[in-house]
Amino acid sequence: MKRQLSDTETLKQKEKRGPGLRGATVALAMLALSGCASMAPEYTRPEAPVPSAWPGGPAYKGGAAKAAGQVAADIKWQEFFINEQLQKLIALSLENNRDLRIAALNIERVQALYQIQRSDLFPTVIAAGTGVEQRVPASLSASKRSTVVHQYSVGLGFSSYELDLFGRVRSLKDRALEEFFATEEARRSTQISLVAQVAGSYLTLAADKERLKIAQDTYKSRQTSYNLIKSRFEAGASSELDLRQAQTSVESARIDIAHFTSQVAQDENALALVIGSPVPQALMPSGLSAITALKDLSPALPSDVLQSRPDIVQAEHLLKAANADIGAARAAFFPRIALTTSVGLSSNQLSGLFKRGAEAWSFVPQITLPIFDAGRNRANLKVTKVDRKIFLARYEKAIQWAFREVADALAQRGTLDDQMKAQQSLEEATSESYRLSQARYSSGISSYLNVLDAQRSLYSAQQGLITVRLSRLINLVTLYKVLGGGGV
Repeated sequence: MKRQLSDTETLKQKEKRGPGLRGATVALAMLALSGCASMAPEYTRPEAPVPSAWPGGPAYKGGAAKAAGQVAADIKWQEFFINEQLQKLIALSLENNRDLRIAALNIERVQALYQIQRSDLFPTVIAAGTGVEQRVPASLSASKRSTVVHQYSVGLGFSSYELDLFGRVRSLKDRALEEFFATEEARRSTQISLVAQVAGSYLTLAADKERLKIAQDTYKSRQTSYNLIKSRFEAGASSELDLRQAQTSVESARIDIAHFTSQVAQDENALALVIGSPVPQALMPSGLSAITALKDLSPALPSDVLQSRPDIVQAEHLLKAANADIGAARAAFFPRIALTTSVGLSSNQLSGLFKRGAEAWSFVPQITLPIFDAGRNRANLKVTKVDRKIFLARYEKAIQWAFREVADALAQRGTLDDQMKAQQSLEEATSESYRLSQARYSSGISSYLNVLDAQRSLYSAQQGLITVRLSRLINLVTLYKVLGGGGV
């Protein structure tokens, strides 16, 4: 992966430097002949079709109000995810995940395609040697005798090299280059999604393990209560209704244990799939409460955030590629000049091939000018212009979608703290209510039904608290992702 990134940077530097010193002479000569003028429209970045600031209102308090701090795209995932187990799992996924591996291989493929397209800017020099022996019948010979003709030749040359007078070849090269850059951004986007997916799967597994533990503890508590009521029923101190209600609560807890046991197993399978390899037991979470909190984030302005997201940068590269296609389509209306040359030696005898006077050369320029093509070139130009409009719409939609994702994450972030406080208060209140209802039942003041209601409310509040904690952590992961973090 590191080698692939270095190859990308090298290619970008080569584009800035040009063909280099070794090819300077050839490049200058071809530039003088061709001029390399481009007929592609001048590219200007379109205006972002979103507001210049994040939304405000009651849902965004503490979220969009902050606009200072380090940009998420500059925070490495190792710095954001403080939990050591999670860091190791993310590192494993970056090595083994197949989606990321495919994205990296796509970069190599498109890079090779770009090199193929770029090679058309330079002549292909070939060395060739031929030997011909041909019998000419008497009917075709000037001497009216059959003769055998011998011809040998060696030489250097290039064939069908197009002088790029109107920038057609260069426009095609620019398109291939932009497509290559877009593929690199696609890999970054895949990595960001992968990092967030691993973190989300890890947190979900931790939450379900904690839910399972609460269900198991609840089952033990209800089983103890059931045994006590059964003893009292056998002694005639409790009714059969109390006994059956207690049994109902026990069976309900058993159902939850079975459900969460299955859910934990599925979460482990999902985590193994996204990582791309079996997950060591030492890296499995024990519960949500044991996970170290994630680093907090403050969003920058939309103009800074949206232009750093790889999916938007990718859409812009594809828009530039479509812009370059227009230049190639426009150049198709103008003449093409192709050169075929060779310089070498030729002789009718192999022994005389390298003697003085055997020099031979050829220079074959060819010019083609479209006269009538039944509207093909005009239709191709229209296609490229429509394609550009399509990619422009996709670019604008990518910006709008990114703005919506960030706004949604900020809206959730602005209310989660209030939800957390309310849920903690609810859990404390239901816990006290359960304690009081048990005391009243033991004193014979109230029925066991009140105990069951308080017990169910406490269990629901405990599960709800886990859900809010998970939502808060997942929101931080989502915010880190939609702000462009995790791609370094």
